[in-house]
Amino acid sequence: MPGVDNWLNDPLNVIQNIFDNSGYDHPEKVTEYFKEKLSSQISLSWIPSLNSTALHNLNPNSLVKLRCMVQDMYDPEFYMGVYETVDKTNGTVHLKSGRYQDVADCSPNCEVDFNGKQNKTMDRQTLYCVPIPGENTWVKMAHEENNQAKVIASGSTSAGRSKRHRDEDMMTEISTSNVNAMQSGVHVGTHNEDDISPRDETGDNNTETKRQRPDSETSTSCSSHIPNLNFPLSGETGPACIVKIYENLENKVMVNDVFEFIGVLSVDPSMAQFKATDSDGNTLLDPFSPGMEEENAHCPPPSLVPRLHVILANKLQHNNPLLPTALNSYEGTLVQERILTEVNTTRRNLVAILEQALFGDTLAAEYMICHLISFVYCRRDVVALGKFSLNLMGCPTKSEFPQLLNKLLQHTVTQSHFLPMTVNNLNTIQFAPKKDYTANRLLSGILQLSCGTHLVVDETVMEAGELNANGVKNLTALGIVVRWQKVEYDFNFHKQEFPCDIPVLILSEGKSLLQCDCMVPLIPCQSDASLAEKYSGIDQYLTPALLTKIRAYLDAVRLMEYTLPDSVQRVIEEDFVEMRRQDPAHMTIDDFHVLLILARLLSLSHGHKELKRDFWDKVKIMESERKIRLPQHSATLNI
Repeated sequence: MPGVDNWLNDPLNVIQNIFDNSGYDHPEKVTEYFKEKLSSQISLSWIPSLNSTALHNLNPNSLVKLRCMVQDMYDPEFYMGVYETVDKTNGTVHLKSGRYQDVADCSPNCEVDFNGKQNKTMDRQTLYCVPIPGENTWVKMAHEENNQAKVIASGSTSAGRSKRHRDEDMMTEISTSNVNAMQSGVHVGTHNEDDISPRDETGDNNTETKRQRPDSETSTSCSSHIPNLNFPLSGETGPACIVKIYENLENKVMVNDVFEFIGVLSVDPSMAQFKATDSDGNTLLDPFSPGMEEENAHCPPPSLVPRLHVILANKLQHNNPLLPTALNSYEGTLVQERILTEVNTTRRNLVAILEQALFGDTLAAEYMICHLISFVYCRRDVVALGKFSLNLMGCPTKSEFPQLLNKLLQHTVTQSHFLPMTVNNLNTIQFAPKKDYTANRLLSGILQLSCGTHLVVDETVMEAGELNANGVKNLTALGIVVRWQKVEYDFNFHKQEFPCDIPVLILSEGKSLLQCDCMVPLIPCQSDASLAEKYSGIDQYLTPALLTKIRAYLDAVRLMEYTLPDSVQRVIEEDFVEMRRQDPAHMTIDDFHVLLILARLLSLSHGHKELKRDFWDKVKIMESERKIRLPQHSATLNI
């Protein structure tokens, strides 16, 4: 059997050997082979990650992995799944597998017979994948530390293999400085039909000519070709990638899903297809071919957007590097049990931290914990069960409180995004994704987030102003996310709803503009410490060991199974009837739904997989205290 170096550094040779032995049934054999090789966490750590390894340090056609979100799905791509090559010296015919590669594998003395009788055309699905939006720094660093792969790029391809000429390392055509400038210059809300910059007006495709130009001129020419990477959030770091999947993939892929893909890296520069245009923007090369914008968007330079041919795919239930990928596995069960042995201590510490962060308000800290572990566990008709959007009222205006609280959340949750809800942001930023039919791609918006991404909305910066049409549309889109956990994608002629799971925390002085599941007025306790001193104390209290426990705790309890015992269910039904009889105006169906969700979250936060009577009684007390605060807060603000 091939050694580690073979299947890791030259997987295509291994795949060809399997094809030679198994013929047309080789896809299943390939999957089985690599599953066996990667059955342990140690072997997985040997694979270099595109997320943390520079592309120029990776060998072409080697095995790599990528942690990403599916941002768009392109049309299927046709390719030669099986093809014949002919030895030019003796006419011998060899049968080759075309899977997991973009360029035909052909030795120096052979040529591809495009009319071969055994040739077989197949199709594969093409995805455009981006770094997980809002992934916090500690997550990136932890994943990088878990990866043991040490990569030294090779200047040559694998022994015995000869690919088509690579045009003398055409990847150098786009300099590293230009790539970095492009990635840092992607701004949300600037998407339009001109996102894909055309080639320079000269239409010069000669690589050597470009190399003879002065550096400044070359940089200008290259930067005009760099496509918009289409990240949902500005400031994201990490690679965009065109991922190609095959019919033997076990998981169903949908937009916004988060995956870890393992496959063959393809960076052949011939895959970049830029078309020359005249001064009027008309294509000069082939007037009958697809539009230039679509070609440029779907075939960017592989030095900027590499290709990945997927052998194995794992749909991620979570993105926490402190937990096993599969929590229902034996290893996952052991980790969860270890976390649950310290759940009470960890929870007390977290309550103390949040209490300090929320001006000493213990009740608000309890609601905040429930919010942090909330997620949509089921959908019934139009209702998303499990969501728990939270509006903290009474937040100080013209203060650093929203930024400081957001920074605290960035250190504890895996994904988050901070949105100052100013009039300018509402009017200028693109919230919902929109279809660009010219380039045939989906333009991202800041609401195109993966499940479990916490969205912190700062309404304290809202000032008087006029919303334009885009601002009204954005405010409506945000309200739909908060209320229904759906995002309306704009397809020009119609809008289509896509389900989402985005826990929304709204910080406001008075009642939010958005309809939330729960409003909690803050009641600060008297303290002589300033806001900066409070959060400085939190930083000192949050030791690395405690921070690790809290990070693991939040996702471990969030993903636990939960049941409602029949005995407790009868008690809840009796309580609801009694509360409705005593005060029907303050115990509506929505109020009862909040009680049920809150009871579920409170039980999970204590590490219990089923609801106990004590937690149900505590939830009723919490809700009673919260509702007492509401008229008091309204009277204080005169609203």
